[in-house]
Amino acid sequence: MTKPIGEDAIRETDASRASSCTQWSQWQLLDSILPTGGFAHSFGLEAAVQTRLVSSPTDLETHIIHVVDNTASLLLPFVYSSLKSPDIETWQRLDLLLDATLTNQVSSKASISQGSALFRIAASVFTEIPSLKMIRDASLGSKELRFHHAPIFGLVCGLLGMDAETSQRAYLFITLRDVVSAATRLNLVGPMGASVMQHRIAVVAETVLQKWKDRDASEACQTSPLLDVVQGCHGYLFSRLFCS
Repeated sequence: MTKPIGEDAIRETDASRASSCTQWSQWQLLDSILPTGGFAHSFGLEAAVQTRLVSSPTDLETHIIHVVDNTASLLLPFVYSSLKSPDIETWQRLDLLLDATLTNQVSSKASISQGSALFRIAASVFTEIPSLKMIRDASLGSKELRFHHAPIFGLVCGLLGMDAETSQRAYLFITLRDVVSAATRLNLVGPMGASVMQHRIAVVAETVLQKWKDRDASEACQTSPLLDVVQGCHGYLFSRLFCS
């Protein structure tokens, strides 16, 4: 039977429109206006400044590169494992594993704070994915789950249909964006200089991504343990602008 004229074109148009709408959701996930609390954290930069580990523009750039590399080695495996199987069982297992992996209380609290906010916002914003709200509602009463950021980010990316490499690149992007923003607010670099620095470090971040992408959560590791130690000192600072 001959199909009505234009039927294929209509289906292609509908598929293209659905794909375009999905991209809007994916971009919104990375928007700095999404209130997940990322800008309340400096990834240990504030403590590094007060302990004199960062005292020059060169030190700052080196510190940020180490933050990106450490994030990639430690947290990208959780993002990847979660987005490859975006279901409640996998996410809960990864959440408990990451909670046991993070020995730094400051970074652990920051991860829980951002993860909880991301899950709440995602479930409210991306209503076209009802499973997000279903998974969150089913897990809220648990006394064991901590809602860490990396597994939740991977879960959301997986349900939004983002591919593995793009999702992992996005996670490094928001890490780089937030720590550069923290440097600006700590008056370590101006807005223009921060933008130039972020663009320059992005080249290094892509190399880091290619090195650490597509790894299972069992392969997560620390590449810069000094960062972990310094960030753990954040709670002892006499005066501080950030939560971590």
